[in-house]
Amino acid sequence: MLSIFSWFGYRELTHAEGLRLIRQAGFDGVLLWWDFAEGGEDYRLQPDFARREGLFVENIHAQFGGIHHIWEDNAAGQAVFDYHLQCVDDCAAHEIPTMVVHAHKRGVPMPADTRLGFDRFRRIADRAEQKGIDVAMENQRSATQMTLAARLLEGIDSPRFGFCLDSGHHHAREAPEEDMLARFGHRLMSLHLHDNHGTDDRHLLPFDGTADWPAQMRAIAATGYGGPTALEVLPRGYENLSPEEFLALAYERAKQIDALRRNPHA
Repeated sequence: MLSIFSWFGYRELTHAEGLRLIRQAGFDGVLLWWDFAEGGEDYRLQPDFARREGLFVENIHAQFGGIHHIWEDNAAGQAVFDYHLQCVDDCAAHEIPTMVVHAHKRGVPMPADTRLGFDRFRRIADRAEQKGIDVAMENQRSATQMTLAARLLEGIDSPRFGFCLDSGHHHAREAPEEDMLARFGHRLMSLHLHDNHGTDDRHLLPFDGTADWPAQMRAIAATGYGGPTALEVLPRGYENLSPEEFLALAYERAKQIDALRRNPHA
C-alpha cells in the first residue's frame, strides 16, 4: 500500500479536492493533519472525504506547534494534554488506527522537570489502550527532541505506544550518533518518508536529496514492519508543477522506494 500526507503543499486546494487528486494519482491511503487547516475547513470531515474516494486513512498527525507545553504545569500544558487525549478519542470515533505525536519543539530547551510530561504521555498511552488506538512517537531533529522521544519510548511499556520513523528528520538530525530506527524499529508503527540534503528538513521527493534510499529501505524491511510506504512531501523546488503533476511524480517515487523495501537484496 502506498500512502501520502493529505496536505502536500498546494494551499489553493480544499480537503476534498486534494484527496480526490491523491486517489486519481494512484495512492491507496492518506495521513491526515488533525487541526484546523488553511481556509478554516473542519478537519474532522477529512476521513469521510477520503473514504468516499476509496482511500484508507492510515493515521492522523497531532498538531505540534505547542507540544513543549505538555511538559509544563500550567493552563497551556493542560490544554495540549487535553488535545492529545481528544485525538485518541477522535481516532476511535473515526475508525483511524494510529495517531502520530512529537515529544518536544525544536529550539526549546529541555524541561527542567520531566515528571509531569512523562505522566501525561503515559496517560495518553493508557487512553490509547482503552480505545484500541496506536500512538506513534516520531523521531525529530534536535538532540533534546530525540532524547525525550527515546526516554518516552523506553519508559512507556505499552503495546499501543510505538515509533514513527521520519526519514527526513533522521537524515538531517543534529545528533548524528542517534539512530532511532536501530533502537526502536521493533516498535515501528508508521513512516514519514522524504528527502533532503542532510542539513535541512525540505520534504523533497525521494531521490532528489542525498539520502541513501536502498540502505534506508533495507533498514525498514529488516524491522518486519508491514504497514504502508508513506510519503510526507512538499512541492519545495517543484513550483513549476501543477498539483496533478506533483502527485504523479510522487506516486512514481513512492513505487520506487516501495520496490526497494519489498526486495531489499535485489
